[in-house]
Amino acid sequence: MTASSTPLGQPVSRVDGRAKVTGEAKYAAEFHVPGLTYGQVVSSTIARGRIQKIDASEALGLPGVLQVFTHENRPRLAWFDRSYRDDDAPSGSPFRPLADDKILYSGQPVALVVAETLELARHAASLIRIEYDVREHETDLHARRSKAYAPSQGKDGFEPPPKPRGHADKALSKAAVQIDAEYASPVEHHNPMEMHASTVIYEDDGSLTIYDKTQGVQNSQKYVSNVFNLPKEQVHVLSPFVGGAFGSGLRPQYQLFMAVMAARELKRPVRVVLTRQQMFTFGHRPATLQRVALGASADGTLEAIIHEAVGETSRFEDYIEVVVNWAGMLYRCDNFRFDYKVAQLDCYTPLDMRAPGAVLGVYALECAMDELAHKAGVDPLALRLKNYSERDQNKDKPYSSKELRACYEQGAERFGWARRSPAPRSMREGKQLVGWGMATGIWDAMQQPSSARAVLSIDGKLTVSSATADIGTGTYTVMTQIAAETLGVRVQDVTFKLGDSSLPMAPIEGGSWTVSSVGSAVKRACEKVREQLFKFARKVEGSPLAKARLEDVTFSGGALRLTAEPDKAVTITQAMRQGDVLSLEEEVLATPDPQQLQYTRCTHSAVFAEVKVDEDFGTVRVTRVVSAIAGGRILNPKTARSQILGGIVWGIGMALQEETAIDQTLGRFMNHNLAEYHVPVNADVQGIEVLFVDEEDAIVNALGAKGMGEIGIVGVAAAIANAVFHATGKRVRSLPITLDKLL
Repeated sequence: MTASSTPLGQPVSRVDGRAKVTGEAKYAAEFHVPGLTYGQVVSSTIARGRIQKIDASEALGLPGVLQVFTHENRPRLAWFDRSYRDDDAPSGSPFRPLADDKILYSGQPVALVVAETLELARHAASLIRIEYDVREHETDLHARRSKAYAPSQGKDGFEPPPKPRGHADKALSKAAVQIDAEYASPVEHHNPMEMHASTVIYEDDGSLTIYDKTQGVQNSQKYVSNVFNLPKEQVHVLSPFVGGAFGSGLRPQYQLFMAVMAARELKRPVRVVLTRQQMFTFGHRPATLQRVALGASADGTLEAIIHEAVGETSRFEDYIEVVVNWAGMLYRCDNFRFDYKVAQLDCYTPLDMRAPGAVLGVYALECAMDELAHKAGVDPLALRLKNYSERDQNKDKPYSSKELRACYEQGAERFGWARRSPAPRSMREGKQLVGWGMATGIWDAMQQPSSARAVLSIDGKLTVSSATADIGTGTYTVMTQIAAETLGVRVQDVTFKLGDSSLPMAPIEGGSWTVSSVGSAVKRACEKVREQLFKFARKVEGSPLAKARLEDVTFSGGALRLTAEPDKAVTITQAMRQGDVLSLEEEVLATPDPQQLQYTRCTHSAVFAEVKVDEDFGTVRVTRVVSAIAGGRILNPKTARSQILGGIVWGIGMALQEETAIDQTLGRFMNHNLAEYHVPVNADVQGIEVLFVDEEDAIVNALGAKGMGEIGIVGVAAAIANAVFHATGKRVRSLPITLDKLL
């Protein structure tokens, strides 16, 4: 990269890549301190009831076992629900580990064994004897459907379904073409490679240093501070690297509580790591049952849209997602009605999982649109273009930008959609039935208040920091690029620090808002440094900038240059010497511009998929996917492409493989391991192409970037399901699409 080239928009490799591949990067369970002890969680074996008796005597009799914590000896802690709430908590009463003898769900933590070694802790945990009073449980969403209710709005970002528009039911009954179908999606679990872990170091003054797997160090800090009644200054949470999270780290998980409790009681450092099986004992993507009814004229013009959904929640919190609103944003229609309810089950509260709500609601909507296209004899792409919405009908607002038409056009051209034979079972290769399907994707483009600090030293080295996270998305790299571009220094001269609760405030990393939020703060902090530099540069003896305005200056190559005459410049070092300073520091809070409220801000995509289905055996292979993305300004096409690739692969898993099976008699998830919880492997991933269409957006944030984390998965499962129908002529409306459903 030349001194004059701009870092943003370049496919810069991950700045943290070397640390990760060499093992230099440390994760929550890899920080070692002298005297470290190990905690092993004991999980309940029933779904509902009470603990009658816990016998820990055999475990406590082993040399090296330090303590067994249960509800009987748990220290007295905060009483009110508000102390246990976190930044991602829905309404209700947050779960309190070891609070009492009640069992609320299968897998609930009921004891913590702490020992001198991990092996001893695990062995001792197997010796804990527990007697239960078993009560009748309900974990079947179908069985609880009739008792579903409309949840209260108790979570930031949740938008209840909009009020009905027109007369959807009447218009549906009179429509020339009608589709009325139910779609089902199962429980899914996040299953990141790194399991949840917390290493808690107890200091002599009672303060804590905590290495936690989290998507928000300040969220974990607040939780620990509130629950254990500690000043925030005594709780230092660090999470420099996260081995995947996908939403599982948005809320503090129970291993954090366990490790902190044990460290404070024993006054020893304690590490608690959940097993792979225990990774299935907290939040998950909720199961849903959805009804989508569409009415259209003979030519496919939409006349009625009805979308109803029932999702699961726990007995103690109302988990909510935006599932049914999307049709009112994507398609023009005068008559629509949306309804969303939740049903309480004896399970843990579901948890945000990549593109929560949208990935489920858009799946049902886009499959119904495909069914409508087939019944009306209209090409699926033509149907979407015919009913294209230029405004958000839910809020009657314009879009800050919407290049979805370009996604349709460029994606279809790259895929070769025009060569599609419309009739099901009409395309084949030998005994392989070939199917082509497509779907639309949509996700919110949000900005949250965020802070960042920039420190520029006289040698041109720049350190920028914010208490955000990098869960594998490339946050380290993109923030480095933003800072480098803003101050005109080399990428290799910038250090970005994150994952430390003592750094400037940042929201939890989720919702695809990190670049928009933290990136805007980084840009603004560096701009404030620029202003100081410019003042000094004008005063340098013989300065070519003496009469210039800041807007006449370009920062590049470690210098301030006249834009019209780039050779006339003052270096950063010269400017700071003039100011007699060794460093310049600025910290800012960046908040969304109020004008954003006048617009709906979204990313969009068009997904085209090819499947091949064995006519005899029913096996399905996804052989090609083209995803065209409208995501505003693409700051790093390499990391952005990686985000979309990951979303597409997950969409393949959602369509064909992923399902957490529950034994309703036991109320227990049964395939709680990576041998039986199936996800795509290398052999399942073929021929993926990602296109980024040009999209300018001056409203969404100062960078014009919309975020890539979620949009990559939305619409993928629907495109594959539609392709399977095109290949086989059989419509499967419950995910995943497995052999038994096709044969």
